[in-house]
Amino acid sequence: MSQIAENLKRLRKKIFKETANDKVKIVAVTKTRSTKEINEAISCGIVSIGENRVQEAEEKLQQIKTPTEKRLIGKLQSNKLKKATALFDTIDSVHSYSLAEKISKHCQALKKEQRILLQVNTSKEASKNGFLENESKEILKCFSLEGVKVEGLMTIGPHTKNKTEIEGAFRSLRLLFLNINKALPKEKQMTELSMGMSDDFLIAIKEGSTMVRVGTSIFGGRKTDA
Repeated sequence: MSQIAENLKRLRKKIFKETANDKVKIVAVTKTRSTKEINEAISCGIVSIGENRVQEAEEKLQQIKTPTEKRLIGKLQSNKLKKATALFDTIDSVHSYSLAEKISKHCQALKKEQRILLQVNTSKEASKNGFLENESKEILKCFSLEGVKVEGLMTIGPHTKNKTEIEGAFRSLRLLFLNINKALPKEKQMTELSMGMSDDFLIAIKEGSTMVRVGTSIFGGRKTDA
């Protein structure tokens, strides 16, 4: 058994042992990873990969086994929008109404619908992008846009080892998710809560995450920090 296969087996076992949840989606974070590593992970059962940068993804995705769900999980710059909507099945880092509106206009012109997640800055750290928790009205406006389908919310946990703070940030997203859904008609309601990475995914799952973004726990430490 390869190292990646062993890592994935260990990861799935750990998730089930700690959370009794075997339904959570594992998004393999493939930033700086080779196509050989990515294809090996896919061969081991990974069905969803997450890339941070449009340019890097453009170079790699043509060599990736299909069918595999391709998600943009890094910040989307407006000048990369056209390429992003062509490359990715879903954009998980829509951090403002303005960006959602730009995606909407572009996709309407193409007569297509782009799946998206809305990024919320529940840690309130200046280094992170996203809607704030008190911007429910701005978030709700996104559901009225044509050409996009809001499938859920995403957050990045706070940069801390304090478990209470991490739990609080994830719990805040879950509560916002529930409150937003209450204000939406059934056909518009969200299904995805993307929260949790290699260092905090177990906490995230216990707080209601449906999707975790994991790289190191699958591929091991990065050889470069590109």
